[in-house]
Amino acid sequence: MLSLQNILNGLGAAAVPCHRDIYKAARSCLTDRSMAVRCAAAKCLLELQNEAVFMWSTDLDSVVTLCFKSFEGSNYDVRLAVSKLLGTILARALTSKQITASTKQNFRRISLEDVMELLGTGFLRGSCGFLRASGDMLKGTSSVSRDVRVGVTQAYVVFVSTLGAQWLERNFSAFLSHILDLVSQSHAKAVQSPVDAVGSRRCVSFILRAAVGGLLGEKAQIAAAKEICQAIWKLKKVVDAAMSDGNLETKINTADATASQHVLVCALQELGSLIHGLGTTAAPLLQDSSSGVLEAVISVIVHPSISVRLAAAWCLRCVAVALPSCVSLLLDRCVERLSALKSCPEAVTGYSFAVAALLGAVKHCPLGVPHGKGKVIMTVAEDLLCSASQNSRISLQRMQAGWLLIAALMTLGPAVVQHHLPRMLLLWKCIFPPSPKDLETEKTRGDAFTWQVTLEGRAGALCAIKSFVSHCAGLLTDEVVQRLLPPLPSAVDLLTQLSSIYKSYGNSLKTPSTVYRQKLYELLAVLPPKAYEGNISAVLKELVTDLTVADSQIDASAFLLPSLCHENDLLLLGPLLQETDHRFIEEQLLLGNSIAGGSLEYDPYSIYEKFAKGDSVPKPLPPALSVVNAATRLFGVMFSHITESHRLQVLEQLLNSIKQTKGSRQQIVQLHVVSAFSTSLKHLANCKGSLGSEEVRRSGLMLVMGALESNNPLLRCAAAECLARLAQVVSDGAFTAGLAQVSFDKLKSARDVVSRTGHSLALGCLYRYLGGIGSTQHLNACVGILYTLSQDSTSPDVQAWALHSLSLVVDLAGPLYHVHVEPTLSLVLLLLLSVPPAHAEVHQSLGRCLNALITSLGPELQGSSTAVSALRTSCLLGCAVMQDNPDCLVQAQAISCLQQLHMFAPRHVNLSNLVSCLCEILLDNSMLMNLCSSYLLLRRAVVACLRQLVQREAAEVSEYAVALVKESKEDFTPDVNIREIGLEGALLGLLDKELDPRLCQDIKETLTHMLTSMAVEKLSFWLKLCKDVLAASADFNTVASIDTTQEEETAKGDDVSVLTSDSDDGFHPFRNPRWSTRVFAAECVCKIISQCENAGSAHFDITLAQERKQRDSRDDFLVLHLADLVRMAFMAATDHSDQLRLSGLQMLQMIVRKFAAVPEPEFPGHVILEQYQANVGAALRPAFAPETPPDVTAKACQVCSAWISSGVVSDLNDLRRVHQLLVSSLLKVQAGKEAQNQQYNESTSTMEVLAVLKAWAEVYIVAVEKQKNQSDTHKHCLKIANSSEESYRDVTFSAGGLLDLVQADLGTLSKLWLAALQDFALLTLPPEYASQLPAEGGTFYTAETIENARPHYYNSWALILYATALWLTSTGFIVVDPDEGVTNLSRPVTPTTMCQDSSTRPLVKSPEDVNTDRFHLILGISVEFLCSPRSDAAKENIIACLHALQALFDVPWPRSKIGGDQELGVELLNVLHRLILTRESPDIQLAALEVVRLILFAAQEHVREKRRSAEVDDGAAEKETLPEFGEGKDTGGLVPGKSLVFATLELCVCILVRQLPQLNPKLTCSPAVPPGKHLLLSEDGSRLVAAALVILSDVPAVCSPEGSVSVLPTILYLIIGVLKETAVKLRDGQLPLAVAASLQALKVLLSSPMARAEKSQNAWTDLLRSALVTVLDCWDQVDGLLQELDEVSLLTAITVFVMSTSPEVTTVECLQKRCIEKFKAILDSKDPLVQCKCYQLLHSIFQHPNKTVSYPYIHSLAPSIVGKLQETEKAKPENAAELQVIQEGIKVVTALTAAAEEQHRAHLVACFLPILISFLLDENALVSATISAKNLHEFALQTLMQIGPQYSSVFKKLMASSPTMKARLESAVKGNQESIKVKTTKHAKNPGKSSSIQLKTNFL
Repeated sequence: MLSLQNILNGLGAAAVPCHRDIYKAARSCLTDRSMAVRCAAAKCLLELQNEAVFMWSTDLDSVVTLCFKSFEGSNYDVRLAVSKLLGTILARALTSKQITASTKQNFRRISLEDVMELLGTGFLRGSCGFLRASGDMLKGTSSVSRDVRVGVTQAYVVFVSTLGAQWLERNFSAFLSHILDLVSQSHAKAVQSPVDAVGSRRCVSFILRAAVGGLLGEKAQIAAAKEICQAIWKLKKVVDAAMSDGNLETKINTADATASQHVLVCALQELGSLIHGLGTTAAPLLQDSSSGVLEAVISVIVHPSISVRLAAAWCLRCVAVALPSCVSLLLDRCVERLSALKSCPEAVTGYSFAVAALLGAVKHCPLGVPHGKGKVIMTVAEDLLCSASQNSRISLQRMQAGWLLIAALMTLGPAVVQHHLPRMLLLWKCIFPPSPKDLETEKTRGDAFTWQVTLEGRAGALCAIKSFVSHCAGLLTDEVVQRLLPPLPSAVDLLTQLSSIYKSYGNSLKTPSTVYRQKLYELLAVLPPKAYEGNISAVLKELVTDLTVADSQIDASAFLLPSLCHENDLLLLGPLLQETDHRFIEEQLLLGNSIAGGSLEYDPYSIYEKFAKGDSVPKPLPPALSVVNAATRLFGVMFSHITESHRLQVLEQLLNSIKQTKGSRQQIVQLHVVSAFSTSLKHLANCKGSLGSEEVRRSGLMLVMGALESNNPLLRCAAAECLARLAQVVSDGAFTAGLAQVSFDKLKSARDVVSRTGHSLALGCLYRYLGGIGSTQHLNACVGILYTLSQDSTSPDVQAWALHSLSLVVDLAGPLYHVHVEPTLSLVLLLLLSVPPAHAEVHQSLGRCLNALITSLGPELQGSSTAVSALRTSCLLGCAVMQDNPDCLVQAQAISCLQQLHMFAPRHVNLSNLVSCLCEILLDNSMLMNLCSSYLLLRRAVVACLRQLVQREAAEVSEYAVALVKESKEDFTPDVNIREIGLEGALLGLLDKELDPRLCQDIKETLTHMLTSMAVEKLSFWLKLCKDVLAASADFNTVASIDTTQEEETAKGDDVSVLTSDSDDGFHPFRNPRWSTRVFAAECVCKIISQCENAGSAHFDITLAQERKQRDSRDDFLVLHLADLVRMAFMAATDHSDQLRLSGLQMLQMIVRKFAAVPEPEFPGHVILEQYQANVGAALRPAFAPETPPDVTAKACQVCSAWISSGVVSDLNDLRRVHQLLVSSLLKVQAGKEAQNQQYNESTSTMEVLAVLKAWAEVYIVAVEKQKNQSDTHKHCLKIANSSEESYRDVTFSAGGLLDLVQADLGTLSKLWLAALQDFALLTLPPEYASQLPAEGGTFYTAETIENARPHYYNSWALILYATALWLTSTGFIVVDPDEGVTNLSRPVTPTTMCQDSSTRPLVKSPEDVNTDRFHLILGISVEFLCSPRSDAAKENIIACLHALQALFDVPWPRSKIGGDQELGVELLNVLHRLILTRESPDIQLAALEVVRLILFAAQEHVREKRRSAEVDDGAAEKETLPEFGEGKDTGGLVPGKSLVFATLELCVCILVRQLPQLNPKLTCSPAVPPGKHLLLSEDGSRLVAAALVILSDVPAVCSPEGSVSVLPTILYLIIGVLKETAVKLRDGQLPLAVAASLQALKVLLSSPMARAEKSQNAWTDLLRSALVTVLDCWDQVDGLLQELDEVSLLTAITVFVMSTSPEVTTVECLQKRCIEKFKAILDSKDPLVQCKCYQLLHSIFQHPNKTVSYPYIHSLAPSIVGKLQETEKAKPENAAELQVIQEGIKVVTALTAAAEEQHRAHLVACFLPILISFLLDENALVSATISAKNLHEFALQTLMQIGPQYSSVFKKLMASSPTMKARLESAVKGNQESIKVKTTKHAKNPGKSSSIQLKTNFL
């Protein structure tokens, strides 16, 4: 068949003559016994129908009948293949236009009705009488075998998918009515029994989901939803007609009413799923009154059928999850109807279901519901329960409804439930009889009906408590548990009595008693076993009975066991247990014939539980099965808590009960027992318990061994797992070895398939839990046996199980397995080539083996030895064989093997082949949307493989994919677009169509990897992709979402042009993508922006980008796509979907932040974003509309503040648009709590309010900062000439203007900010102060929603704190509102009203008190946060907090507070110290140091103030006895922990040692060790060191004289240490920042008044001398490293000592001598820069006022300076540097002459003048001289002109004595005057230039 298929494929139309023969051959094969043959035949016929017209014309009926027959007894693969054939043929029949001449006469056009009729026949009647009798006999009473029905269902889906989405849109109403008709009462067969009905409903739901959910785009889905509504209305009318015959009170014949129930259920479920999928994009559908969706759903809530009521409730729940804004309204409406219609049974149950379903939806709605709803519902529930006994007709419904509401209420979580806990516990207590005696009396009294009501009520109560325990674990304190317990014994008593009650009252109690059991078991399983210790044995007895008395003839293995088997072992049991796209309908084939799977009506309590996955309806099983499920779970928990003897008893009892039953009953009992025992072993293993003695083990083993040879493969699988768990719990080597030996022996002797498969799997499982059983000989035996079994070609099953087991052994034996790798590999290859492909299960197991082998080889596969390459070739060969296998799961295995190989040996995997193979599978005939490949597991494998490939080689993968498409010509017609959109686009398209969450996640990750590695290179491609996805949806909300108000008339023009989307009529790659895909595209854009940010600055610099683009047109930069970015953000931000709006606003915020500073090259002074003002305004406006959800508004506030503070718009009028939005929000905040919207939880209004306040805070902070920068630039500007005045005016205007904008609202804002901070302060109190919190909540949060409000405060407090601090400092803490006591908020807020009684409160506070409160509020919040910022605390928050403290201490009043309170200061310093230790960021550390400096400054002010006031008070008379102020008092002692100085020093040392570890003597072993190479500090490091040194030099000012003596050594050590470590020569002769800072600090320190204070003078002098010695020693240490050390810095330090200290420090003979030597040495330096600096320093020393200081230097150094100048006569300066040296020398000598005493001066001048004159040049020389010589000439001349007049007598004498000198001077003067004349005539027009000479003359 497969060959024929390929032949047909090759021949195409040429094969017409033999088509009939092939058709005949294939017909017989299609009903063959072997499933593989059926599959092949179906594929062959599928190929045939391409050319053979007769198949879908004349022979259509027979083909269809044939397919139905083929479905009989088929397996999953056959159903897939045949349904594909059937669907495709029918689609061809419907669409075909060409009719060949030969068939014209007997051909009729086939209409849609005919096709539907054909398919419907199959669905309703099965295979048209073929094997009818035997079919009925085999399948019991059911008229249509399920296989056929499921197969036809899949054919429907293929049919619709083949015809495509557009066809479906056009024909939807016909299609819908036909599909729904399948389950209507007119076809009684499909729904004759409840079981059939459930199955058929599932099939119909599946068809609708696949068609509507899978194919249609969003617009079409909305249309489809309207159609479904019409259908519901039609059916509703029928019901109404039936109901209105009699009055509602009387029972009537409801046959008509129930006739439509299944149709309604299907319609409602599909409507629910549709709206759930649409999310908030469904808003227009619900607002559209013509379709009346909600009305339709609510109208059927009172339908007589319970299934319909539940489906309607479920549908409402879906609406609520999709549109969170509806939850409150729907709840109110349902609760109100429930109260109004309390006397109608249908209404009571219907509306209570609806309320419960809506409560279940709340946890999926992040915005929640108002807190008060809980109270309302609790009241209604209580009312129902209390009134249940009043009217017997509806007591049952009221009882059920009351408890259902309470159970659903529990899902709202502890915050809501704790308020209703007492009432609930009371109801719980009352529902059970208080004592056993009361229970006895109950038994004697009741009748069947009262018992039914009682049991229902008690089951409900148990369910409510279970819900409480599972959803509100936080409230389960010991006290609450104690109150839960009393009714339990009574509940257990009733459980033991149930059977007798059931016997006395007959069958009507069967279901209620089963449900009661189930609910009690479920509750006990979640309670701690300690709670019901007394009742354990009673309950266990009942459990054992439930497990062993199989009243149910139902084989529940498919429900009980899969969870107890390992997921990998389930692969053995065929596709039905695996995840497939058709799992929803295929499930029913798993379960014996008597159950069709779960359905909501079996357990209404599941309506509020979390959905299992996605939007599918919960599917609880029938009670008979659920009770077994609950019993096994509870048995597992209890078994691990009973004594050993009891365990033995229980196990023996279970064993006996298995022995006593026979046949199928025995299998069912065995199944229950094994699952219960397995569960208990699982528990024991989890709690590390032991099983007990030998006997217990033996009994357990017998249990398991029996099941290991059961006929049910699922049970064998579970038993093998159970055996391994048994070995794990016993964990005794001998026991395990014994188990393995038993299996070995069995396998050697047994010949039957059952025991061989069971025991071989057991061997593999043992390895799973005991990680490689130690001994090699055991491994050898194991492998040997499995080899033999896997070659048993008589039974494919044995082969499959043995190979699977082998794969487990390979995987888990670890390195021990290496010896077996080669033989195993050759075995696997042999089998792959020899086992027929029809035995797919064997091939799948072989694939798992190969995978395990590759993993165990691991990275060794990269080796190059011959052995390794042989192994590698074998692996690749195996993969190739598997890739060619027709079975999809085998292909999936091949792909995952190749993926492993690619991971370990990437060079050896042929990437292009692999990629093309993957793409072919993924994009195979993608016309059929859902059927890329019909196997979910294969698609998952493909995407997982792609995900791994693109992590390493994204670009290659992408290229191969495009290349593949170019090669294959016509096969890919539908996918032309992959050429344009590439693999990335194809994946995006796939993401849009896939429904499986795991697959979607993998696709997203794949795309993200591709984006991160390629987005920057292929920028425009990626942006176009995202834009296409986003724009595809923009058309139907372009106009809808924008409303321009009158004041915006001017903007209207811009806004409209923004919106009209480019109309591309041509091909569109993405047709109407879903909102989730669009959200993903928006996230991608954000990722692209951040990728570009890492890639380089050109992306954000338009001039650079344009230049580089011109140079190379292939380059692409983000900034060139700004218009597209803004447009995408705009489209997303104005969409219907809230998620997309949030992503769009996020994108907009990112764009504003990243591009705000990019200048516009064509208009200097403007930025590039300015042209998009209208777009930004238009994108933000809808977010502030009243109906917008709060989270969107909150996000929009962030964007507003980012936009305003970015400074993009400088014109205030333009800013006002966005500013107005914030103002409107502020008004909303001021309105207070009363005006809040009642749709969402109160915490959402907290979120919105805080977002608004935070946005304002950000704007205010930016405005203040800008103004501050301006005032700085203003001072700067005044220094500069006034040329730039105009531009400066603009700047001031914008910042001042921004501040003015905020100023108007500052009064209100400041109050709101303070209130918010106070709330935050209350919320950060530790739990033990909870009693102090205000009972009614804070200003912006309510007491009940405290937990939900916390995160919002944590998000926004930091900026609000900073803004408040800035506001308080701007008012200087002086302003206090006259009405501070009564702010205009809804409740007066002042920080001290918090915990005081109103009677003790002063009526009006003094301004001082108010200020103190505010000061402590800000300080308290900051310290609390900085003490322990959580590790995830944002850096921005920490910095904002530190800035707030800086702002606070910037003004005198708070400084006086902290200066006066030393403990407070010390605490703050300690907190900052800790912060600096834990946070590495330099920004944080710098900000912290600034705060430290201000604290120290405050302390200085305080000390100064005290000293001053003391002097003033005591007068000057008693000066001697002045008390000492400052730290260290009279003793000089500093107490760590109490001392401010000590804390400051600690902090500075921490910073310095972190930056310069060499400062720490411990690190360098001892201070004398010569330091190694100098480390150059980073820029940040230098800034930190400089800041720390500034602080250090200020410390002594805070000390008393004695105190200063005790800190001085430390400070000197650190300052000189920094100098020593950082004084390194830089190339350009600049001074490093740290050196400059240390010199400055040294200067401040040395000139400290303490050095001169009488008490400390001597000590200071000694210490300073030592310090000077240290500086001098620096030279001597570094002999080898002299070239690095910067002598100038050290010389400067010496000079600072000489100049700043008192003379007695430096005039000591020995010190002075050493200092002079240093100067001498450096004067002889070769480096002109160094010399120059040296002259400057000497210049200052020579001018020292104290002669004892300066004279020694003059005596020793002046002669050599003069000598140097004399030398210059011969060697004129070569360059500017040398010239400068001479000039400095001249200045020094000039200064010397000034400083000399009278009698010596003449002598000096006489020496000096000849030198100067020798520098003058005559006129001829002047023309040819170098620039340096000319400059020297001018400088000498000026100096002479200065000196001459000063010492005229000497001058004249000298001139007279030397005529040559005189002549030289005269000619120079003359020349100078002439040049001045020339210059003045030249520049008469421009007099400003003539100042150059004057400038030069007053140089000194």
